[in-house]
Amino acid sequence: MIRKNPRGDLPQVHPSAFVDPTAILCGLVVVHENVFIGPYAVIRADEVDAEGNLEPIVIGAHSNIQDGVVIHSKSGAAVNIGEHTSIAHRAIVHGPCKVGDSVFIGFNSVLFNCTVERDSVVRHNAVVNDCHLPESFYVPSTSRIDAKTDLSSIPKVSAAASEFSEDVARTNNWLVQGYKKIQNEL
Repeated sequence: MIRKNPRGDLPQVHPSAFVDPTAILCGLVVVHENVFIGPYAVIRADEVDAEGNLEPIVIGAHSNIQDGVVIHSKSGAAVNIGEHTSIAHRAIVHGPCKVGDSVFIGFNSVLFNCTVERDSVVRHNAVVNDCHLPESFYVPSTSRIDAKTDLSSIPKVSAAASEFSEDVARTNNWLVQGYKKIQNEL
């Protein structure tokens, strides 16, 4: 469902993107080309700051927002999802937040008030809060990373983790094409 927010902003979805009919996109959301937005995802840009300002939620080209993902933002802050990025099932990305290109965010993970640079992997059930993760950073499953975490103790992304991320992105790009072909069938 594509709908306006109370301020009157309407999502902008590139014609080549696929948005599942059960997903909700509300307000100042920009979806670039060849993006897959899965069932029951919610991307909601509707909360303004004290002056009524609102930054967009932007989903970069060739990215995928999988089933049950929630993307929202506090007080109208920006959320930017890079290109070729995968946000896996039931993850929460709550702005302010920036997720770079070719990033993988795992199942049930939570991101808030953070930057995750390109080629990074945040595995399943992890929490990343109030910090800046460098390029090619690897967050193991169930980890909690915040401003007090010693990032030097955490490894870089392995070749296997990188290939997994790339495979997820490729698979979901293929799904865009398949679902676009059948979207008007009963």
